[in-house]
Amino acid sequence: MKNVFIAISLLVLIGIVITGFWWPPIYWSLPVILALIILGLYDIFQSKRAIRRNFPVFGRLRYVMEGLRPKIQQYFIESDTDGRPFNRIHRNVIYQRAKQEMDTTPFGTQLNVYDNNYEWLNHSINALHFNAANEAPRVIVGGPYCTQPYSASAFNISAMSYGALSKNAIMALNMGAKLGNFAHNTGEGGLSDYHLMGGGDIIWQIGTGYFGCRHPDGNFNPEAFQEKVKLPQVKMVEIKLSQGAKPGHGGILPAAKVTEEIARIRLVELGKDVESPPYHRAFATPIELLTFVDQLRQLSNGKPIGFKLCIGHRSEFVAICKAMVLTKIYPDFVTVDGGEGGTGAAPLEFSNHVGMPLRDALAFVYDTLTGFDLKRHIKIIASGKIVTGFDLVKNFALGADICNSARGMMMALGCIQALECNTNKCPTGVATQNPHLVRGLVAEDKKTRVANFHKQTIKSAAELMAAAGIKHPDDIHRAYIHRRISADKILTYLDSYPYIPKGCLLQKPYAKQFELLMTISDPNSFTPNFNNLNWEELEWARKPMTN
Repeated sequence: MKNVFIAISLLVLIGIVITGFWWPPIYWSLPVILALIILGLYDIFQSKRAIRRNFPVFGRLRYVMEGLRPKIQQYFIESDTDGRPFNRIHRNVIYQRAKQEMDTTPFGTQLNVYDNNYEWLNHSINALHFNAANEAPRVIVGGPYCTQPYSASAFNISAMSYGALSKNAIMALNMGAKLGNFAHNTGEGGLSDYHLMGGGDIIWQIGTGYFGCRHPDGNFNPEAFQEKVKLPQVKMVEIKLSQGAKPGHGGILPAAKVTEEIARIRLVELGKDVESPPYHRAFATPIELLTFVDQLRQLSNGKPIGFKLCIGHRSEFVAICKAMVLTKIYPDFVTVDGGEGGTGAAPLEFSNHVGMPLRDALAFVYDTLTGFDLKRHIKIIASGKIVTGFDLVKNFALGADICNSARGMMMALGCIQALECNTNKCPTGVATQNPHLVRGLVAEDKKTRVANFHKQTIKSAAELMAAAGIKHPDDIHRAYIHRRISADKILTYLDSYPYIPKGCLLQKPYAKQFELLMTISDPNSFTPNFNNLNWEELEWARKPMTN
């Protein structure tokens, strides 16, 4: 192909010269032709791209088509029920509710109701009038040692940092939260000026980098924390142990991205790489975690303090619960992030194969807290692909008191699922720091869409509850949600995740599914302890020794 390209180039040049004797205007094509020939010669002699080297100029079409592929797939090939992470049906209902357009669907469902994993809600013959269910349920977050409990909406904005999202997106989200009377989680990037501009309620998330409340060496700074947490807009504080997108994975903010503004917000050194380790430096055991919770509660003058995690080793959460019973220190809330969550960039393997999915994790956390008789002190927040009223209802059924949404709120802002969050080229100005793209997102306009989406989604959940004869999320039972698992078998959530009795993990005999976890978990360590196992009964579980 290289020889063919050279031959064609020579023939085209000769043809232009000869034709020019009779028709001189053809010489105007020479700059374009010469540019293509130079580009082709560059492709031939470069050594990094084999396709361009073998197919000069034409090989570049591969990259053009590769860039267009997601757009062609989304707009011309996918059906309404296809598409990942969110299909067109879900994206459309978010846009419609955000814009307060008609969100009803004609001619019945497009879903195959006989597919495995199809889910539905039981309705009641004695259904309630749709106005009877609470369309704006509030949840009081605050345990026995919280002196400033917070009345939270049942649906809020999940954690998204300034830096991952643009300043205009952050402002629009917070102004929308103010307009709709719900809360906005800052993400681990710190409490920025843009989070505070809208006047909406704030959940300040503190991650392993302690951004905004750290010493120069990266350790937690109590004085810096106390200075910010006293702001009246900060209603709750969330310690991030792990997140659904990349649990157990730290990160580095490159020096090139540490601008003066980022350095000021995050309390990091200008022009130097900033590490977010995969673990916390302020604690190393379950008891130390709770001591840290208590420290933050004291420094905040009694505001609700909780932690967020994507469930990994289940024994670790059991160990934390054992530490709660031992120390009598209780977080005010636990946020359960599903392994399917995530709004920004994460390694493929972590996004696809690390972390327990939300449905399983939420049921496990609720049951564990119930088994230790701790649920009465602690509210559960669920996050992970929650965008519709049915998503809210089924997570309430599994044990959530509150639900958070990140990507749903992004789409309410105008996100089109272009899947370019990690490239700084987000075409809607949501997930980019490019000022030319950011200016396209007008916060004053988008704030209303965020508030609309919140209101209509809550209303949809309330109407579903009314159809089931339920007035409040607390009354939803796992038996209300059905799921098809094969062509001839249907299970309720209660069948898949049976409740365990309150307090049954405080003394033996333990619930059978918790026997092993109770044996290997230790409130003094996150590492499971296998020394107390009866290996005569569990010989099948012993790992063979290797040289």
